[in-house]
Amino acid sequence: MADAREDGGAGGTGGGWKDFVAGSVAGAAQVVVGHPLDTIKVRMQIEGPGVFRGPVDCLLKTVRNEGLLGMYKGMASPLVGIAAVNSLLFWAYSLGKTLQTGSPAATPTLGQVAIAGAGAGVVNSVLASPVELLKVRLQAQYGSPGSAPAFRGPVALARHLVRQFGARGIAWGFWATVAREIPAYAAFYTGFEFAKRRFAQALAGGDADRLGPLPLMASGSVGGVSYWVASYPLDVVKSRVQNSAAPPRGLGYIAAAAREIAAEQGWRGFFRGFSPSVLRSIPAAAVTFATYELVMRALNSGQRQLQ
Repeated sequence: MADAREDGGAGGTGGGWKDFVAGSVAGAAQVVVGHPLDTIKVRMQIEGPGVFRGPVDCLLKTVRNEGLLGMYKGMASPLVGIAAVNSLLFWAYSLGKTLQTGSPAATPTLGQVAIAGAGAGVVNSVLASPVELLKVRLQAQYGSPGSAPAFRGPVALARHLVRQFGARGIAWGFWATVAREIPAYAAFYTGFEFAKRRFAQALAGGDADRLGPLPLMASGSVGGVSYWVASYPLDVVKSRVQNSAAPPRGLGYIAAAAREIAAEQGWRGFFRGFSPSVLRSIPAAAVTFATYELVMRALNSGQRQLQ
């Protein structure tokens, strides 16, 4: 059986443009699969008690009042943005692993994976924060089928925020995003790598490159669930901040938003929308990681054939 530290898998031989390409394709697949449940999650996070009785109630009210397309409000922003976000994320993650191991082909320990994931989360926040700001504010628009929303898409909303608030309008909630991304992506990548290595040992003689789509998707699901378990209360705070009346100043706004949620709803307020988030993460993260790994394999194989 091959030693796990000697076999980096598809992601282990990445770096540079290949991470950007594979991350972009994976990001687009993630949005298409996961956006409807993300809409439910965001609406439950930003609304106070009494608006929705639970995720199913939120789903039924959204579809009844706005039609099925109401589940896809704000998708244009992440569909375009998540491709860029994921490409930056996976590139930063690969760089973080390489800096610790000294070689892009070496497999890091799970501790090194967590450090690389946390660092990637910080880098990722530069793009993720404005993308999620636009998504959250568009998802928070309510209406009825055929009615005109206040903003038809992310470009119009971005222009409005910049005109009204200047540069702060598009950097709204940046530090709340950073606070969420650090534990989220440390857990995201660690959960995936842990599961992938176990599947490789059980099914492929320790060779992760021999794993098929289903084990990769199962490993991705573990990473997705780990993401939310590690960071969900911080995600609630971020959504509330990004849907507030005006961009906050300083760094104390994160604690202030947390105190406001606790005063309104108690500790349960930090877990509103948790179940649709976890349910969404299972297929979304499965598709993300499986797509990334398979695209990386194809790119690595094509590069070897050209050499």
